[in-house]
Amino acid sequence: MRRLLASLLLCLGLPAFAATQSETCHAQVPCELGDRSYHVLEPDGWDGKTPLPVLLHFHGWQRQGTLIVKHGRIAAATRKRGVLLVAPNGARKTWDFWHPGTPDVDFGRSVLKDIKARYPIDETRVYVSGYSWGSNMAWRFVCEDGADVTALLAISGVLDQSEDCSTAPGEVRQVYGLKDTVLEFPYGPGGDTTYPVQLWRERLGCSPEGQEAGEWRITKHDLFTKTVWNDCEMGRVSLDIHPRGHFIPRGWIARQLDDLLGLPQSYP
Repeated sequence: MRRLLASLLLCLGLPAFAATQSETCHAQVPCELGDRSYHVLEPDGWDGKTPLPVLLHFHGWQRQGTLIVKHGRIAAATRKRGVLLVAPNGARKTWDFWHPGTPDVDFGRSVLKDIKARYPIDETRVYVSGYSWGSNMAWRFVCEDGADVTALLAISGVLDQSEDCSTAPGEVRQVYGLKDTVLEFPYGPGGDTTYPVQLWRERLGCSPEGQEAGEWRITKHDLFTKTVWNDCEMGRVSLDIHPRGHFIPRGWIARQLDDLLGLPQSYP
């Protein structure tokens, strides 16, 4: 039936991808993948054939992809910027990021493989993100299978900075709150506030000292201090620090996508 519908669509001049999507899953309806599942949300106004940038987002503890695809600070950002949002569901609503070789890395890769079979994907714009334990999982994923990942967008969570990562993304963007009491801010020796990205600075061959890029804000409540490492042998690293706690800062994901996609800065 699927092949017949796809053939009919092609005869009518419509993209065959539409058949695969309409028959399976979207938004709150999960895409089944073996004994696991994930959610996907298309951007607004997509024509059904233009290759899409992808944001693979790992949810926080005791959450699922059903939340991510309707989240105002995640889904609202991808929908308006032409990005396909993909939200895997963690087993028992959590992630196994604690050690190398975790099966959740393989699951994340299988999700990306499956989504590429369902949609035309822009292979040069594959982004991986996560919040809280999902940020830890995003780190683990790019640490072990991130060679084709364009950028890591990590929110309030890291791995141990002594991890030996076999791969790395092309770029790393991290945000963290100094008053985070859920996953406490990982200060370095002597109170070093740039320590949360020490692993990636070394892995990408960046200089020890970053460049202070000043303060910036999206809303009156969220003030960030940015440090960037633009002199890396490979890629780029940036760290945004704010004085608040454990949450997804309003507009942060949107701002990163604007920068990465070369779009005018907008909110949300």
